Amino acid sequence: MKPLIPFLLSLSALLVSPATSGAPAGLPNIVLIYADDLGYGDLSCYGATKIQTPNIDRLASQGRRFTHAHATSATCTPSRYALLTGSYPWRRSDAKILPGNAPALITPGTPTIASVLKSAGYATGVVGKWHLGLGDNDLDWNGDIKPGPLEIGFDSCFLLPATGDRVPCVYVENHRVVGLDPNDPIRVSYGKPIGSEPTGRANPELLKYRPSHGHDMTIVNGISRIGYMTGGQAARWVDEVMADVFAMRADDFMERHRSEPFFLFYSTHDIHVPRMPHPRFAGKSGLGFRGDAILQFDWTVGKVMATLDRLGLTENTILIISSDNGPVVDDGYEDGAKAKLGGHTPADGLRGGKYSAFEGGTRVPLIIRWPARIQPGVSPALVSQLDIPATFAALAGQRAPIGGFPDSRNASGAWFGNDARGREHVIEHAANGRLGVRTAKWKYIEAGPGPAMNPNTETELGNSESPQLYNLETDPAETRNVAASEAATLEELKSLLARIRGK
Repeated sequence: MKPLIPFLLSLSALLVSPATSGAPAGLPNIVLIYADDLGYGDLSCYGATKIQTPNIDRLASQGRRFTHAHATSATCTPSRYALLTGSYPWRRSDAKILPGNAPALITPGTPTIASVLKSAGYATGVVGKWHLGLGDNDLDWNGDIKPGPLEIGFDSCFLLPATGDRVPCVYVENHRVVGLDPNDPIRVSYGKPIGSEPTGRANPELLKYRPSHGHDMTIVNGISRIGYMTGGQAARWVDEVMADVFAMRADDFMERHRSEPFFLFYSTHDIHVPRMPHPRFAGKSGLGFRGDAILQFDWTVGKVMATLDRLGLTENTILIISSDNGPVVDDGYEDGAKAKLGGHTPADGLRGGKYSAFEGGTRVPLIIRWPARIQPGVSPALVSQLDIPATFAALAGQRAPIGGFPDSRNASGAWFGNDARGREHVIEHAANGRLGVRTAKWKYIEAGPGPAMNPNTETELGNSESPQLYNLETDPAETRNVAASEAATLEELKSLLARIRGK
């Protein structure tokens, strides 16, 4: 009997281990790098020829690159909400672009990627842009800032609270503003002006570059922002070193948790406005500030890859890069991005971009590398960031909690290359709430009022008083509305959307 004992023990371990859900016996580390406003055509591994992204190209050569991947929404806050909760953001009326002083959108007790992985034994951390609200309606930036990431499953956080173009322009670590002088308290307003600090509207001579629309309130570091703030001088960030600060914090997190499974949500601020990359990238792209910010993002990815190599963690780490929505060129500042495009096409011929119901609004790069399990290649599978929570849970041997991840499904088949089809459909969500249904072949956009184009960003929004239907196999740029000639398909997709809405 003795020779059988080791066999029986190993068999028992196999039956109860995470490997039964597709995970290796040793839980993989997870690093999710989330770009901001990075378009489908902004990377050389996705066909860009006017700019080169060698680190991301190397990642793509070592992992699986998806050609039909989608964020849930064409703007950042909704996509981030879906990414963490596995729930379509349009199910909530308040899951929209938030001001910098908005209360926490994800309330304590809501199941998230972080909370589920934490229950599986992961160290969990977030570094970078948050933009999901902090605190409550009476938040005092000079005291404890909660609830926030620590109340929904993260062990630690180092945050840009909202976006770089919104006040307050300070970092938050765990529950406190970093480097705040208590004798210089912060006050924030998104209504009436406060304090006596110069604004972009009144003092354009103080600016590094001027706003093109909006973004003309309190000046911080030579850039005027959305909203007013006063105080917190010692705590204010310097835009040019923001990527370096985040990289240092991300590296520190991986170093500290190298001996245990960890999940790092690394939410960069590149390529979002205001674009003010480090001087070592200035002018290097030939495409202006936006192009230089893409180079900075590529550097960020390279730094993570180098750290994983140095720590000996590359083989069993899932490293993902994607973007929260499609691209935008002029999003509020005269930074020369439009004038210096130089033939570069951020959406690679897709119609629309950030804010839009067209494909350019939500179709984004997605690269997943896991050397221990994922064979390199290119996948045409239709996939959604909405499925990241359920997939991570399954790979960690966890079930989705009751009531959690309601719209998320395990997409590991597509990730591993066993499923070339992917989802039957994804729901696309525009900035104005307009929804569309995307299948492998068809794209339906519901009818509704609204302007055809955003006059500030010059983005086609996809609004129409009549329903729109496009055959993406023959018309990937969505130029020919075939709703009239494909009435049966139109009704089928309209009914599908109605069912999903009613869940």
